[in-house]
Amino acid sequence: MTFRPHRSLLLLALAACSKAPIPTSTPTPTAAQLDPRTPLTRTQQAWVDRTLAGLTLREKVGQMVMVWVLGDYTSSGDSTYAEVARWITRDGIGGVSMSLGTPVEVAAKVNAFQRLARVPLLVSSDLEPALGRLEGGVFSHYLMDAGGATVFPTAMGIAATGRDDDVREAAYIIGREARAVGIHINFAPTVDVNNNPANPVINTRSFGEDPVRVARLSALFTRGSMDAGAVATAKHFPGHGDTEVDSHVGLPIVGANWARLRTVELVPFKAAIDAGASMVMSAHIALPAVEGDSSTPATLAPRIMTGVLRDTLGFRGVTITDAMTMEGVGKGYGVAESSVLAVRAGADILLKPSDPTRAVDAVVAAVERGEISRERIEASARRVLELKARTGVAFQPIVSLDSLREVVGAPAHRAKAADIAQRSITLLRDKDGLIPLSARRTLLIQYMPETELRAGRVFSATWRAADTSARVVKISPATTQPQLDALASAIGRAERVVLAAYVRRIEGEGRPAIPTSIANWMATLPTMNPRTVLVALGNPYLIRQVPTVGSYMVTYSVGDASERGAALALLGRAPVTGVAPVSLPGFFSRGDGIRR
Repeated sequence: MTFRPHRSLLLLALAACSKAPIPTSTPTPTAAQLDPRTPLTRTQQAWVDRTLAGLTLREKVGQMVMVWVLGDYTSSGDSTYAEVARWITRDGIGGVSMSLGTPVEVAAKVNAFQRLARVPLLVSSDLEPALGRLEGGVFSHYLMDAGGATVFPTAMGIAATGRDDDVREAAYIIGREARAVGIHINFAPTVDVNNNPANPVINTRSFGEDPVRVARLSALFTRGSMDAGAVATAKHFPGHGDTEVDSHVGLPIVGANWARLRTVELVPFKAAIDAGASMVMSAHIALPAVEGDSSTPATLAPRIMTGVLRDTLGFRGVTITDAMTMEGVGKGYGVAESSVLAVRAGADILLKPSDPTRAVDAVVAAVERGEISRERIEASARRVLELKARTGVAFQPIVSLDSLREVVGAPAHRAKAADIAQRSITLLRDKDGLIPLSARRTLLIQYMPETELRAGRVFSATWRAADTSARVVKISPATTQPQLDALASAIGRAERVVLAAYVRRIEGEGRPAIPTSIANWMATLPTMNPRTVLVALGNPYLIRQVPTVGSYMVTYSVGDASERGAALALLGRAPVTGVAPVSLPGFFSRGDGIRR
């Protein structure tokens, strides 16, 4: 069934432009065409057979490698550009993964690389909601935003609205914008069940802790992406939710046995696969109860990547590793060894090996000495080529730099993202009924790391528009105890204190938390002023560090829309209707949410 956007979204789209958006150069495939269970058309099959027959062993292995590319502007003579060009022309890599750049530059760079490729490239990006990988950077001297694609709340934020259709609509818009800039694969949804509040790497990337609801929303996200012509990637197989180590910096160990995996972790993966997901990404996690040791990542385990994923769950699409540069797989393994082991385990694509040329050479050598069969390489290369045929890039790899402006960041898309962000705001504690707050004599204390240049700007501007007498104070991890103590008088005199903590999960930076010294000081605020409200802009579990506050509001996300939504909700300018998709024992339960 073809997805039709919600009526309000259609009305916004019609109001935003007087004519239909100009399509991109590449034809958009239907959802059925992207489903790996759907037979290829004669034209697609002929292209796959012809292309595969014309590739050498090394070129077939090259199709199994995808490299990371920054989406910034570089001249063709720049060393980073030249390096990627060499991987394309010399090693025949099969794809690139784009990151961090403005939409037009990303599209222009993709087009340039496509023109270099003998076989059109699969292009991917990590477009989980709110990561904003197609969002422009900030010119720090002027604090000017370069602009970019539509940024939605995190998966957990979207789930907090309680309206399942929001997930499908968000996925559809993200997929549409991705295709407009030449990206075929979205490394989303994160279908991990986040049932561990201490998880430092999944956290708000998950739809929640209930396997059944996570499964339902994962399937909806998958279908929404496919309806937009974009490939959905279910990750991180077989489940990264119950971990306390960031796999970017170490190897997490999951204690789940087979019975637990079947009833919790694997449930959303099966739902995404049944919905037609074309790709599954592996997790760099150890499962000693399943694999028998605590040192082998799932990415390198045939019993998991082939036995469970293909034989048990019946997945017929493309398997891709998580980034091979991550310590969860890189520690203890060189690039050659890890590449060979991943292919032997069942990987069709090696994502971001630290040395792509060595990775290709190592796999070719393994084939030549009989460790990997030629049939095994043939099967993976064929699946990669089939995906190129299904997405349409095999036939039209170039996108229009003009028509993308009609799609990326369109007013209707941004309006939908803002609407979801507003409805995701969740009030989890309000002991004295402080909310909504009256707009007078507020002390607004904003906490954010020094590197977060945009943090709090929209929140404070929205607040000051309503409360011109508000005083805004910013603190950071570097704020000293004497500087904190100096705020005591202002805290005591204020009519109310709003403590807005901007804390998000950042890859490879450990636990998404407030430094202990700062958190301990925050916990004393209610004794200085009982009319204190804590707003968690990002991590919903922050109340563990500031348990004394009587009022607690969460956004699950950072970004302009979430900041504005939180400020309006606190001021009573917008209703508060969000419900928590997760629980925190002793603090709140799944489904909690005070309506205002």
